[in-house]
Amino acid sequence: GLFGVPELSCPEGFQEAQDKALQESEQLVQKACSTPPGPEIVKIFDQLSDALCRVADLADFVKIAHPDFAFREAAEEACRNIGTMVEKLNTDVELCQSLRQLLADEVIMNSLDPETRRVAELFMFDFEISGIHLDEEKRKKAVNLNVRILDLCNEFLTGTHLPNKIDKHILPEHIRYNFIAEGNYLQVAGLHADCPDDLVREAAYKIFLYPNAEQLSRLEELLASRNSLAQLVGYDTFAHRALQGTMAKNPETVTQFLEKLSDQLSKRTQKDFEMMTKMKMKLNPRNSKLMPWDHPYYSGVLRAERYNIDPGLYCPFFSLGACMEGLNSLFSQLLGISLYAEQTQRGEVWSEDVRKLAVVHETEGLLGYIYCDFFQRPDKPHQDCHFTVRGGRLKENGEYQLPVVVLMLSLPPSTRNAPTLLSPGMMENLFHEMGHAMHSMLGRTRYQHVTGTRCSTDFAEVPSILMEYFANDYRVVNQFARHYKTGQPLPKNMVSRLCESKKVCAAADMQLQVFYASLDQIYHGKHPLQKSTTEILKETQEKFYGLPYVPNTAWHLRFSHLVGYGAKYYSYLMSRAVASMVWKQCFAQDPFDRAMGERYRREMLAHGGGKEPILMVQGMLQKSPSVEDFVDALVSDLDQDFETFITDS
Repeated sequence: GLFGVPELSCPEGFQEAQDKALQESEQLVQKACSTPPGPEIVKIFDQLSDALCRVADLADFVKIAHPDFAFREAAEEACRNIGTMVEKLNTDVELCQSLRQLLADEVIMNSLDPETRRVAELFMFDFEISGIHLDEEKRKKAVNLNVRILDLCNEFLTGTHLPNKIDKHILPEHIRYNFIAEGNYLQVAGLHADCPDDLVREAAYKIFLYPNAEQLSRLEELLASRNSLAQLVGYDTFAHRALQGTMAKNPETVTQFLEKLSDQLSKRTQKDFEMMTKMKMKLNPRNSKLMPWDHPYYSGVLRAERYNIDPGLYCPFFSLGACMEGLNSLFSQLLGISLYAEQTQRGEVWSEDVRKLAVVHETEGLLGYIYCDFFQRPDKPHQDCHFTVRGGRLKENGEYQLPVVVLMLSLPPSTRNAPTLLSPGMMENLFHEMGHAMHSMLGRTRYQHVTGTRCSTDFAEVPSILMEYFANDYRVVNQFARHYKTGQPLPKNMVSRLCESKKVCAAADMQLQVFYASLDQIYHGKHPLQKSTTEILKETQEKFYGLPYVPNTAWHLRFSHLVGYGAKYYSYLMSRAVASMVWKQCFAQDPFDRAMGERYRREMLAHGGGKEPILMVQGMLQKSPSVEDFVDALVSDLDQDFETFITDS
């Protein structure tokens, strides 16, 4: 059976697994309601969470990645049914009462250890979001809003990807071949950001981002519904609700962070735009005004012109085997951990090229399993991601339930003449996703509800982004990057060139992220919104980005992150700031420092989401970082490394 779950040897097994989980959860609900206040209540709640997550998390992965449609469909159905059960439990007054009694008993609460106390509070938070503390009528309203929001999210997400059609005669004949023809129409399915022809990029931008009335009303209803729900359950805005328990803590801090960062970036961004404008003038003298469709293309041109970083030069040094050896060696030196390939049983994996790795500590033994689904295949989504399939927890019998995760990448397969070769970007992504996997393996919490990466969004990316710093350090890369034919190591100046090339136009790229994050904050801030969502887009773009808004375009209707990262799009920038501080302070001197590796595990990885994120950061940095510290960390990463600059000159 899939992942060694016996029921899942066929699609019908999802029904069986789901029925078992629902049965077990009903027994646990009865147990919770009849148990007196004490730590036992938190354990029962966590068992309940585990029973449902064991099926839901696994199904979440299978519905996306399994090549067999019947498996995908069965998993989708299981997700829906478990979701319905979770909704029901979140509005179960009696169940909530058993937890509330515990939280109200000061004597017992003070006797609990911090992790147990935090987990109890997190469960209560889930109840309150569903409006459990409201009267019958308002509670019904909260449930209906939750259901409506879920539907709107799915509809909006679908709408962000749909292509736009245009009568082909509107476009000049010589550029039509860039788009898919459908009778008299052309289909525009994306921004064509890498196309060297300015006219193609301009056409794609104006057509793909042309406003769609249905999508606009979906977004408006989604934002209004989120706001209504937040206010119904006692928050000023949806952003206040979403940021509870995060590193930032509240929208005011996020706004301060984004505004200060924008101020620090503005001069550098201006310089970047000037360089891009010059390049555009050189290549296209007739029309040299820099527009939003130019930024990704001309920053790439500048990068390529200044540093010869053709991926073809690098790939031969980054065979998949070499990269995995590099990770193994790094984890072994830093954390005392090794990765071992393990034989899978029949039916355990969903594709024969999936590899199973056992994660083993030199003294603690087996910590968990990573399934590596690394290769392209038809129908497989093109996204690099990390899935928790089973969370770790301390079981009732005293044994530890081992965590199980999947890493999904889209690498090219090996050929007759060469192994799988990774571009520098793919290599960095592999390191990034492995950062998440290590968090899952080492976030060995007592409770499944806060295991591994189940932590606040603005902290969850820290371990993965930190791994990118290791992937860009010559001392680390030099341990494994070897030419697959000759065994020659990757020359140091090639690594330096690669690192420095990433700083070309990096301020403008970061400014773009600040614009997206600010837009997200305003949309989820005070309602009713002062203006239409499109007018807000125009104003925010002019204030936080600098390139002009293009009339009759609606980029926000393609902003899919508004669904999964509502009010939290800033998280990536804040995580990067923390990762940068940790790297500079703890690993830049010696990326293999075992004492620092142990401190990193102890202070940051070990707690999963069982400790307040800012406390974990304080433990690692041995100081409490301010908003200014976050901004300085991001901005100092943009400075060119002097040594490289001299050697390259």
